[in-house]
Amino acid sequence: MISMEKKLYTATVKVEGGREGKAVSSDGNLNLDLRYPKELGGPGNGVNPEQLFAAGFAACFEGAMGTIMRKKGIKAEGISIDSNVSLGKDADDGYVLAVHFDISVKGVEISEAQEIVDEAHKVCPYARATQGNIEVITNVIG
Repeated sequence: MISMEKKLYTATVKVEGGREGKAVSSDGNLNLDLRYPKELGGPGNGVNPEQLFAAGFAACFEGAMGTIMRKKGIKAEGISIDSNVSLGKDADDGYVLAVHFDISVKGVEISEAQEIVDEAHKVCPYARATQGNIEVITNVIG
C-alpha cells in the first residue's frame, strides 16, 4: 500500500440515497441527481457513479499527460480522451469495473504519444490506484 506523506487537497462530497439520490460537494460546485442508467433498469435522468468515475479518471490522466509533456518540453495542439467505464460481473458474480480510454494527442507522433501515455500510468493517482485491480486499456488513436 502507498501511504500519503503530504495531503495536497481533499474533495468532500455528501451522497444521500446512493444510486437514486443526490451528490453535493462541500463547496457547492458539484450538485447532481444520481440515478440508475436505463441499461440497469433506471430512469436514466441523472448522473451515475460510472460516469463520474469516467470523467474523474480521464481528467486526472490528461493532467498527468500534460505534466509529463511540460517536463519534456513537448507541445501538443490538444489532448482528448474518450473515457469508457463499464460495470460488469466477474466469474464469481461479483461486480467489477473496466476502463477503456481512446486518447488523441494532436500534433504529436503516435509513438511519442504512446510513451507519454505509458508514463502517465506511473504518475496519475487514479491509474496508480487502479493498477492491478481493474482492467485499464489505453488506446492512442492519434
